[in-house]
Amino acid sequence: MKPKKHKTPLLDELQDGKWPSFVNGLKRLADDDGKSYSPMMNDLLGQLEHSYQTKLGYWKGGTVSVFGYGGGVIPRFSKVAEEFPESSEFHTLRVQPPAGLHYSTDLLRNMCDIWEEHGSGLIALHGQSGDIMFQGCTTENVQKAFDDLNEIGLDMGGAGPALRTSMSCVGHARCEQSCYDEVRAHRSIINAFLDEMHRPALPYKFKFKFSGCANDCVNAIHRADFAVIGTWRDDMKVDQAEVKNYIDQAGRKYTIDNVIARCPTNALSLNDDDTLEVDNSSCVRCMHCLNVMNKALSPGDDKGVTILIGGKRSLKIGDQMGTVVVPFLKLESDEDFERLEEIAENVIEFFAENALEHERIGETIDRIGLVNFLDGVGVEIDPNMVNHPRTNSYVDTAEWDQEADKWLERKAGEAAE
Repeated sequence: MKPKKHKTPLLDELQDGKWPSFVNGLKRLADDDGKSYSPMMNDLLGQLEHSYQTKLGYWKGGTVSVFGYGGGVIPRFSKVAEEFPESSEFHTLRVQPPAGLHYSTDLLRNMCDIWEEHGSGLIALHGQSGDIMFQGCTTENVQKAFDDLNEIGLDMGGAGPALRTSMSCVGHARCEQSCYDEVRAHRSIINAFLDEMHRPALPYKFKFKFSGCANDCVNAIHRADFAVIGTWRDDMKVDQAEVKNYIDQAGRKYTIDNVIARCPTNALSLNDDDTLEVDNSSCVRCMHCLNVMNKALSPGDDKGVTILIGGKRSLKIGDQMGTVVVPFLKLESDEDFERLEEIAENVIEFFAENALEHERIGETIDRIGLVNFLDGVGVEIDPNMVNHPRTNSYVDTAEWDQEADKWLERKAGEAAE
């Protein structure tokens, strides 16, 4: 016998308006007439309505895991289980997606079938760290669900004070702006540090993210402790014939107003014959012109990545964007990817040994100073780490002149050799 359907007048309000509401999906799973009826979702709606009425939350944590792993499950136990027994346990399994978020329809159907059998049917694609969020499972079914998910090739992601599930953009599979093999970089790092994800042993969470260009489609710069951003260091490529085609279609005034004038460093200029000139020394890779004139402009041939450390949302000292630690690294050969893993290992080890409890790596750098961090991870100071250090508000520049002199001396010595 199905439990009585809960009345949800406050949640009903969220379904009004022109924007999609999360309530629609919950109600579809709780619908008595639906093919995938979930008693758990019915009681979840009742509990959520109760929370809206009382303006209080009724979830508490606990400990739930699968054999051999210390993380990956977010436990949720209800404080009002007597009133809403079917949702008394509503755990979430964080599961790693394929790198680049490439799915087959068979895999998606198998995922849905497994979650309808063992869980509530509610799946979220994806969390900020990239996880597939299988939401709503009893303690008894967590292991069963994981075993079946593992059988189709999926593994648990990160939760707690651990390495979190990484995320990479679709990259070179579909995007002409891609500057490196994002999928290989993603899988190489995760495979190398999988134990850090499954057995939490860090002071707090640590996230990798991989974006193929500065468009940063996975929010790496401001949401990842270790951001790998594709870039190039030679001249932007310009197809003058496509420039003229663009101007013929969009108009000269539109091109000047929406492409040339919007370059943040005035690196673009349009000649009388409708050819485009680029001051590549002033280009900051903001990607605007490449996005607008995507047939005419494209990244240069000398491609690689920039590595930024310390991006995060608010915690102890507020939001932070990543700080450039490696201005440019080629990512083509096996040796290049080994160097990326080496840098990642040094940063994770430094974080594990030096960060305070519940502190992100960006906050550690803020506390001890960038110079000390660079020394600790074995990266030499480079003036290219910050383009305009004296206008940068979150880097201590007191000793940068001396460090720049050291860098120039070192480069001169290398050139002499």
